[in-house]
Amino acid sequence: MIFMSQSGLIDAVRDAPHDATREADWDAWYIEHLRIMVTVPGIDSAQRFRTDSPGHPPSLAMYTIDSAAVFADPYYQSIRGMGEWAALIARQHYKRNLFDGLRSAPAIAKGSVLLIEDHTDPGPAEVSTGRTWLRCVGLDQTTAFRALGVATEGDLARWAGPDIAQYYPVTDRYAKVSS
Repeated sequence: MIFMSQSGLIDAVRDAPHDATREADWDAWYIEHLRIMVTVPGIDSAQRFRTDSPGHPPSLAMYTIDSAAVFADPYYQSIRGMGEWAALIARQHYKRNLFDGLRSAPAIAKGSVLLIEDHTDPGPAEVSTGRTWLRCVGLDQTTAFRALGVATEGDLARWAGPDIAQYYPVTDRYAKVSS
């Protein structure tokens, strides 16, 4: 299963210039958060992305999880959420969805792009574009279906469309350490 958490920071002052220091601090916090998340039993991977696609939350974290039972785990409950950043998260961007349709979240390398497209109905699986349709099965359920794909920056034309968000990796993919 795939768990996606989307968010974005609010501006401290309306129409204020971009605060690069605050963004860097949030990025540093998020790296540590992802590392901790993969220590939760049932969470196998975590990776974070950023987009400037209009109408889409600027930040996306994507996790591979075993099942929705992860969310009831006491350890997960103790570390989940945005921590000290919670008060600075723009509510219109905060979306948590659980998807079925892939066993594992794809690893997105630097130079590649995670593409997502939300719909009320699934489209066809398109081998030519690499679209995989996922069904939303839990949490906020802000979409019924999400198409997921990976492209290189030079090959984005296969995914043309106004509703498609292009998310670029901010971190490497963190994976559960085998013992």
